Amino acid sequence: MMKKLKYWILLLFSKKTIYTIPMTTSAVTSKKSIYEFRLKSLDGKEIDFNQYKGKKLLIVNTASECGYTPQYTELQHLHETYGNKITVLGFPANNFGGQEPGSNEEIGAFCQKNFGVTFQLFAKSSVLAPDQNPLYQWLTQPSQNGWNAEAPSWNFCKYLVDENGQLLKFYSAAVSPVSEEILKELK
Repeated sequence: MMKKLKYWILLLFSKKTIYTIPMTTSAVTSKKSIYEFRLKSLDGKEIDFNQYKGKKLLIVNTASECGYTPQYTELQHLHETYGNKITVLGFPANNFGGQEPGSNEEIGAFCQKNFGVTFQLFAKSSVLAPDQNPLYQWLTQPSQNGWNAEAPSWNFCKYLVDENGQLLKFYSAAVSPVSEEILKELK
């Protein structure tokens, strides 16, 4: 059982009177851990995020018919070259310009044939509200991740999670997966 810690909020109503209101941590925020997720892979298997403890994660919303689709090659390179330091997780989504129209099977075949993708791909889902998948709710809601409210603005936006499951950074679609900006986080 978790101990309830008390926090005190000081409210200044006048120059002479200070009021304090006790609050428990559960009233402040309840942050969910990324390791609590279980999501379906592209081939329908349930993936338990507990297996990713101790590694950095690069989470990317992907699409097969986007100008950024060649980033699959860079994501695969990152997976092969730095797989001992980072795990790449791809989330196919059809939220931007209808650029991921295929089924899970078609997406898998396309990624394998054209880019040799072997990093983990998840079942096609939405990365935006109102039908946003639970992981992307965690990535984009400060009440869940602790600070970030930035949702993907296009395909191939990236979120970096540290070895302890804390969200570290958001990168736009234009940032290459093998840019110095990302690689410096692996040192």
